[in-house]
Amino acid sequence: MKVAFFSTKSYDKEYFDRVNSNGHHQFTYFDAALNPATAALAKGHTAICLFVNDKADKETIEQLSANKIKLIALRCAGFNNVDLEAAAKKNIKVVRVPAYSPEAVAEHAVALILTLNRKTHKAYNRIREGNFSLEKLIGYNLHGKTVGVIGTGKIGQAFCRIMLGFGCKILAYDKFPSEEMEKAGVLYQQLNEVLSQSDIISLHCPLLPETHHLINKKAFEKMKKGVMLINTSRGAVIDTADAIEALKNEQLGYFGIDVYEQEEKLFFRDLSEEIIADDMISRLISFPNVLITSHQGFLTKEALEQIAMVTLENISDFEKDKNLQNEIRYQ
Repeated sequence: MKVAFFSTKSYDKEYFDRVNSNGHHQFTYFDAALNPATAALAKGHTAICLFVNDKADKETIEQLSANKIKLIALRCAGFNNVDLEAAAKKNIKVVRVPAYSPEAVAEHAVALILTLNRKTHKAYNRIREGNFSLEKLIGYNLHGKTVGVIGTGKIGQAFCRIMLGFGCKILAYDKFPSEEMEKAGVLYQQLNEVLSQSDIISLHCPLLPETHHLINKKAFEKMKKGVMLINTSRGAVIDTADAIEALKNEQLGYFGIDVYEQEEKLFFRDLSEEIIADDMISRLISFPNVLITSHQGFLTKEALEQIAMVTLENISDFEKDKNLQNEIRYQ
């Protein structure tokens, strides 16, 4: 099957070509992100492969349908960037990778916590400049702290296990509590209770209409003063403007994010020689207690291998008219 890849990076080519070593599928790699202006690049292919910041909205899907695209294969778990209703009307199937090395993202969330808390990034820069002072590098023990986890799917569960290993008390909110997590010692509570009791809050929920700006001004007001907030899920789960206000009034003590509301204009690109016009991310970067990474939580060898394998299985199953286990249907 001929597949057009959008938003392609070097690691995409490396891992997908490796999994497709028999050359069964024909891949065309495009650097450009998918949007209405680039949809025509898919002409001559049967399927397209997208990542988190590609935009398959109604207008784009209409163009894809006109170019006889039959399958949208997401090489990620999230699908908020695809208009499922429009795809269903055009009889375009949508598949995803629902779980790929959940430990990769969970471990990155922990890395953000440890870096913010123990200020290792600042110590690294100081030492390189010959500054061996310990002033203003004081952190706190994670052992005994209360950690709130919002969303206990596969990634959230992996995160819970790690933090339990640190000796933390875990409070969680999820519409569908996990018996396994409860047996492990996780205490499920209502969202407001998780927000108000936690020293650290980590977000692991998908971006859905009900989770858009879930963390907003009202949510920040319910949190402990000086709380640490970590987001490795989707950027728009947090109202960024409200987060900036919470940082300014010191309600939010630490902020670590691997995702950002407007990341499609920034992430996965080298903008070091350009003027960044996004005032909100520029303001966030200016805070000494904010740590931002550019959506790299998934970026491990194990995760990339799993993403490539499952994506190709999805494409092959479609080609063979098999049941699509990872299909996303419009409800």
